[in-house]
Amino acid sequence: MKFTHEVDQMVCVAKGPKHGPAPIPQEGKWTKAKEIKDICGLTHGVGWCAPQQGACKLTLNVKDGIIQEALVETIGCSGMTHSAAMAAEILPGKTLLEALNTDLVCDAINTAMRELFLQIVYGRTQTAFSEDGLPIGAGLEDLKQLRSITGTMYSTAEKGVRYLEMAEGYVTGLALDEENKVIGYQFVNLGKMMEFVNKSSTEDLEKMSVKDFVAKFQKSYGRFGDAVKVINPRKA
Repeated sequence: MKFTHEVDQMVCVAKGPKHGPAPIPQEGKWTKAKEIKDICGLTHGVGWCAPQQGACKLTLNVKDGIIQEALVETIGCSGMTHSAAMAAEILPGKTLLEALNTDLVCDAINTAMRELFLQIVYGRTQTAFSEDGLPIGAGLEDLKQLRSITGTMYSTAEKGVRYLEMAEGYVTGLALDEENKVIGYQFVNLGKMMEFVNKSSTEDLEKMSVKDFVAKFQKSYGRFGDAVKVINPRKA
């Protein structure tokens, strides 16, 4: 270590009280974190890219300073899904400090990583007061049928609203009353549909017509049965 001439000529003054780090809440304990391995917690955060074309919701489960679990959810430009695929491979096994200084391919994911780092090292995690935190795999609990829930709605002043995708599923019909106001909708639960496909044999699937297959996972919400008119929100 090098010193300037001015510092080298200074007289040594003894240090007084030695203040350690303030304790932070982590998984039901108060921890004085001095090294990366002292950090634990599960938390979520959102990041966005510079041109604000998309956003990433990132979930990390950190144990002893190492990322053990990562859930990467994106919305926006088409390239984000490929970036998320690479980031999901990159993150587990890295320390928080490594991950913070790793190119996670997409600016939105990098920003989410930065925001999560701040939450985690300051003891603001979702598991700050949960004894022993959450097990590896807890990140999947936010998903229904292992699909992200992304609401998609579109509207214009001229033609009104179109519900495209709700938490329940892919919207196939909008129920309108006599004044053309929305009173309900019909949807297909794609998550349950794919669960059924994964569990069924090819022979059983071939026995079903396309119409019967879709109807099996089609449900409605609101006063759909009272509709004067039903429109396809993607065509009408």
